[in-house]
Amino acid sequence: MARKDAIVSDEIAKKFATEKETPYTRWVANQGLEIIDGIYVPDLNTVELKPWDSRGGKGVFINHDASRTTNDCYVCEIPSGGKLAPQRQLFEEMIMILDGRGSTTVWNDAGQKVTFEWETGALFAVPLNTWFQHFNGSGQKPARFVSVTNMPPIMNLYEENDFIFNTEYDFKSRFSGESDYFSPKDELNGFRLETNFVADAVNLPLVEAKERGAGGGHIRFNLAKSSMNAHISQFPVGTYKKAHAHGPGAHVIILAGEGYSLMWPEGEEPKRYDWKPGTLITPPNMWFHQHFNTGETPARYLAFKYEGVAFRNAQGVPKAWISRRIGGHQIDYADESNTVRTLFADALAEKGLTSQMESAYEAEKEHLPPL
Repeated sequence: MARKDAIVSDEIAKKFATEKETPYTRWVANQGLEIIDGIYVPDLNTVELKPWDSRGGKGVFINHDASRTTNDCYVCEIPSGGKLAPQRQLFEEMIMILDGRGSTTVWNDAGQKVTFEWETGALFAVPLNTWFQHFNGSGQKPARFVSVTNMPPIMNLYEENDFIFNTEYDFKSRFSGESDYFSPKDELNGFRLETNFVADAVNLPLVEAKERGAGGGHIRFNLAKSSMNAHISQFPVGTYKKAHAHGPGAHVIILAGEGYSLMWPEGEEPKRYDWKPGTLITPPNMWFHQHFNTGETPARYLAFKYEGVAFRNAQGVPKAWISRRIGGHQIDYADESNTVRTLFADALAEKGLTSQMESAYEAEKEHLPPL
């Protein structure tokens, strides 16, 4: 079944015409930029950008209706040998460097300042309401990054740009000029890596994560004490993850490998989205989605997300990690459609590969809740 867009007649649409735009969408338009559909972007490295005069670079916003009221995404380019304008903001921002090298300086009203360097694959977040400025370290080519923020609800709530971008207040518990604030750290607390900076997301060691199926690894972050969070997952050649659903605004960025994802709302047929490094997939609210490795190397992805996507049980465990058999939002291998396995087998056969899923199917049986 094709994706349903719920398009109605012009007569009905006119009755809601004054409610179509929001302070957030108007702000993006006033920046001279576009918002493109974020459900699927084949390659963030080549997506078209427009001049962003107020920042001194180029950009495009990537979003869809389900995440417009929670968090958003944009891609920005820093010109070769250039820098972006200094900025502060009463919303949070997480950043991944897509290409290039450079540095960022962060400072507060107390005059405490930290500068750190980054290269392709680095992850970090901007502490709330600090001043920050990005610099391109190359005089030969632009640097490009992708950013996820929770600007939409802040912009829609306050709308006053001067308040959002020019309020003098230091959130000292978030940032107080610590000299090692953006130094890579390796302290683990369960799945969480306690750090504000990851130098290389593509090669970062992960923690074993059997709960999501197919082996592989997982690691989570709470960069700069943000109310948003992030995780990285990896799964082996010839395998796929369990299907699951959660709230809106999880921006899944492919870091390594080749494959595809299936996405579908409850009761409809899955739609396939092929991916490679640089692809962005943003599952709409409570759509099931499932990731398949059809390449010759392990597949790895990063998810920047709004904490609200993680509907949790009474123990604090995200329901996307819990079987539907006991009230969660994850489909066990034993309960998935036969179509899933057929599509996967066919996709592997096209590349001369075979499924490595039998051990995962068997391993699930030991802990599978009864129907």
